[in-house]
Amino acid sequence: MTSTAFLFPGQGSQFVGMGQELYEQPAARALFDAADAQLGFSLSSLCFNGPEEELTDTVNQQPALFVVSLATWAVMQAQGWERPSFVAGHSLGELSALAMAGAMSFADGLALVRRRGELMKEAGERQPGAMAAILALDAAQVEGICQEASGKNGRFVQLANDNCPGQVVISGDATALAEAMALAEAAGARKVVKLPITIAAHSPLMQSAAAAFAEAVDAIPLQAAHIPVIANATGLPIQTPDEIRAELKAQLTSPVRWTDSVNYLTAQGVETFVEVGAGDVLLGLVKRIARKSNRVKFKLGE
Repeated sequence: MTSTAFLFPGQGSQFVGMGQELYEQPAARALFDAADAQLGFSLSSLCFNGPEEELTDTVNQQPALFVVSLATWAVMQAQGWERPSFVAGHSLGELSALAMAGAMSFADGLALVRRRGELMKEAGERQPGAMAAILALDAAQVEGICQEASGKNGRFVQLANDNCPGQVVISGDATALAEAMALAEAAGARKVVKLPITIAAHSPLMQSAAAAFAEAVDAIPLQAAHIPVIANATGLPIQTPDEIRAELKAQLTSPVRWTDSVNYLTAQGVETFVEVGAGDVLLGLVKRIARKSNRVKFKLGE
């Protein structure tokens, strides 16, 4: 039996104008208006009109992507889409997936996402870090490179995202990261690109954010997810409130095991992947992992 998985994007998928067409649909408009009222400013206007610099500030970017994803799902439901067999989200997108799966309310999810953005920004200001993408080396090779770079100066860099075969992201202290980038180039990486970010997401430099975020996670009510959510930290399904709390607490400092997540889904018979929200970055990654899969981007009017 074949099945479907919905995928929810993380930071980097945002763009000025996202969600504007959705807002014409009553189901989406209700969520945008509720978010504006809850946050005390017009997040919808920021999504639709920018400015881009303000939209890409992590404290705004995270709730913006969350709202667009949930608004997209609301419209899909209104158009008769059924719930999938599984859901997964990349980094921030995991919270969108959990809300869509009924593990938390929209309002609680929005508050948690906004807090996550605030804490990550503060952690980045307290302990500035860096991230870099590495192409054409496998994850195990890059993990070894990170260990070598960390050992050279006692500062930390680690694998942050195993996105797909041949595309990984590393994260950590800027000095250690520069060393790892040089080692990756020497090892034959096709491309090594430092990302335009001063936050070392999914690394121990997020520990201060993770501790405060854990308090926020404990403060909101969680329910069992209606459908299995594939966890970033393990690439395996979670569903109970205890499993969800543990995953959310681990996620800020743990690598995103996206390749493992997609491989798990295909092993469960998933043949169709639908990206829900802004952009289609995740479908591109799925294409590299599960070439024979069906990949669908939800668009209004189709």
